[in-house]
Amino acid sequence: MTETILRATNIRKSYGHVVAIDGADFELRKGEILGIIGDNGAGKSTLIKTLSGAVIPDDGQIYMEEELVSFKSPLDARRAGIETVYQNLALAPALSIIDNMYLGRELLVSGWRGKFGQQLDKKRMRSAAKKHLSDLGILTVQNIGQSVETLSGGQRQGVAIARSTAFGGKVVIMDEPTAALGVKESGRVLDLIANIRDKGVSVVLISHNMPHLFEVSDRVHIHRLGKRVALENSSDISMNDAVAIMTGAMQIPQSL
Repeated sequence: MTETILRATNIRKSYGHVVAIDGADFELRKGEILGIIGDNGAGKSTLIKTLSGAVIPDDGQIYMEEELVSFKSPLDARRAGIETVYQNLALAPALSIIDNMYLGRELLVSGWRGKFGQQLDKKRMRSAAKKHLSDLGILTVQNIGQSVETLSGGQRQGVAIARSTAFGGKVVIMDEPTAALGVKESGRVLDLIANIRDKGVSVVLISHNMPHLFEVSDRVHIHRLGKRVALENSSDISMNDAVAIMTGAMQIPQSL
């Protein structure tokens, strides 16, 4: 039996009279890509925010490697090994690739210069960033010291993904990673996602692009009206049936 790394049960979240999540369940296995689909307003974004610490649920339980956790902030989730790559990437365009990789997690030189003078260890950050980008197969830029604003959309996405996996992350949540990319760059990002999975990192992929999602996902989580209504191997359900279940046009087969 495949081990579960991140699980949630009976998650509920309301904003006044508006119910965003209504008893939702979630399950992510170690070393898999889990695709999440749902219509606008289905509550999938709120569910993901509870898993990444950005939203505190009103009720329900979250387990990380079968240990009950309670995230009060995204920093709590990050400490547990959950990294999130949002659609806007949260990169600083004017800063270099290296600076973005270590933004908020800068390495300091040893000794008093680092402890008291807060002097950055730029040599070690450059070396580590270059190695990590190379290991992921995304070192396609001429100079990792160049600013992010000079990169293509696909390269920026690569930097954001590399940053999320550079610090021992166990789970990476990706929100629409190919939404603003062309065909060629989308293909590279999908290859990168598969590469991350092959290195043992579990990936949650939220996307409205069904062909992309079904191409790389091991399983698909279908969200509707605030809860998970189906969870199945991507190879066992067609895209048409998944969309029909997601929109309510089709009853959920008993096999699901």
